[in-house]
Amino acid sequence: MKPARLGLAVGLILLSSALRLEAYSPPETPPLPILQSGIGVARLDALRVPVDFSITPAGLLVSLQPLLRPLGGEIEIGPMGESHKLSLNQAVFAFGPGSDVVTLDDQLLDLSQPPILGPGGLQVPLDLLSETYGKQMGYEFSWNREEMTLEIQRLPFRELPVSFDLVHLQGVSTLVFQFPTQPRYRISESANRVDIEMVGDEIRVDRPRKFPRDPLIRDVTLNSHRIRIDLAPDADAQSYVLTKPYRLVFDVFRAPAAADQPEPPARPRRATRSAGIRTIVLDPGHGGADTGAIGRNGSAEKDLTLLLCRSLKRALQSRLGVKVVLTRADDSDLHLDSRTSIANQYKADLFISIHLNSSPGSSAQGAETYFSSPEPTDEQAALADQSRNRVDPLYDLQLILWDLAQSHHLAESQRLARIVQEELNLALELANRGVKQAPFRILMGAAMPAVLIELGFLSNPSEEAKLNEPVYRARLVDTLVRAIGRYRALVQGAPRESDEAMR
Repeated sequence: MKPARLGLAVGLILLSSALRLEAYSPPETPPLPILQSGIGVARLDALRVPVDFSITPAGLLVSLQPLLRPLGGEIEIGPMGESHKLSLNQAVFAFGPGSDVVTLDDQLLDLSQPPILGPGGLQVPLDLLSETYGKQMGYEFSWNREEMTLEIQRLPFRELPVSFDLVHLQGVSTLVFQFPTQPRYRISESANRVDIEMVGDEIRVDRPRKFPRDPLIRDVTLNSHRIRIDLAPDADAQSYVLTKPYRLVFDVFRAPAAADQPEPPARPRRATRSAGIRTIVLDPGHGGADTGAIGRNGSAEKDLTLLLCRSLKRALQSRLGVKVVLTRADDSDLHLDSRTSIANQYKADLFISIHLNSSPGSSAQGAETYFSSPEPTDEQAALADQSRNRVDPLYDLQLILWDLAQSHHLAESQRLARIVQEELNLALELANRGVKQAPFRILMGAAMPAVLIELGFLSNPSEEAKLNEPVYRARLVDTLVRAIGRYRALVQGAPRESDEAMR
């Protein structure tokens, strides 16, 4: 490698801080042999930019850094080239050498081959350019092998219909713009205003409507090239994207109050590794008139979940040094919506709802762990959803909007659920009923990773008897502390505490 290129590669390697792939950590793929390499030209209209390229059996790789000047975006290279982050508009793509997957929030996008660190810095396959610049900014990429030219063309003009909805719940106004496909746009912000400017697209409002009254959003105006959101003087906004269908979502909340003012309600926020795990809210299932499942020998789910959560609170505080809050500390009625509201008010880093299962027969046994989903994974998950949800007129609306709060944390909720289930299976030799998804209302609205754990079947006389034994409940608590400790170590990047230290 020439000295200048070596210096450039070292400089790029040392840029920024590492970004770990939050949603997925795929195994490394061995690098493919390079059949041809050289320096070509990227051509966009009249602009010509030199780019290094490599050709492997899987296709073309081109250097990404030279494309930032004509196409825009920001790239961060992790230490030692381990992981990378490409930011375009409001989208952040994470990828790295050795992995043929790129992540966008909780989406996993397959690549034809992994990126590599080579001449010219980071080299990426064309399908990564298509998934990023193509879908976000309306570019099309093709390679002219004879002329060694990367042709970049702007995609044709499109007119896209858009509809919008607004919901105000728990001090947060959620504004949703829905499109039939991913639009091309950029977002700009100024004092009390957010503009969504179309890039190569125009929008059409299929159902003109008057904007409803809202305490945090003064008005929304749309024309063919722009959507403008006017905020109240004390409001701020945070945006994110949902897919299937494509939705651009804004959570609008009151800006931080002065020190002598009450703290504003917590708003949905992304799970971040730097934040760590400091506060955990435990939810003992059921309570009061709602007994939950009843065992054949009269054991009530509400009583056993409270005993388990009290013990788990003490163990987490003493062994992991975290703050733990119970949604209920006695045999009291507590509405399902209040449980996640408590977690939001405490700005918890984890929400864990503890339950015990029941089945029409007596043979079902074992534990299962759930994280939220708009649809249940199977018939049993659907039955569990029905048993844990109380239907009222607001339920359908909340089901439609379930992912507005939880989608930020879907990948982390799944990670936590998997770790909990692994520890339960291994330590207690419980029947593995697996990690499942269901639209549990208990989990809806949680602005943090959230799981629901079924720790056994009260309908099984053997498991009911064990759950009434203090020694067995202590084993369950120890196992859950280990699982949460494992998850915390992954999130914070800290060495995992040994199992012996947690016992």
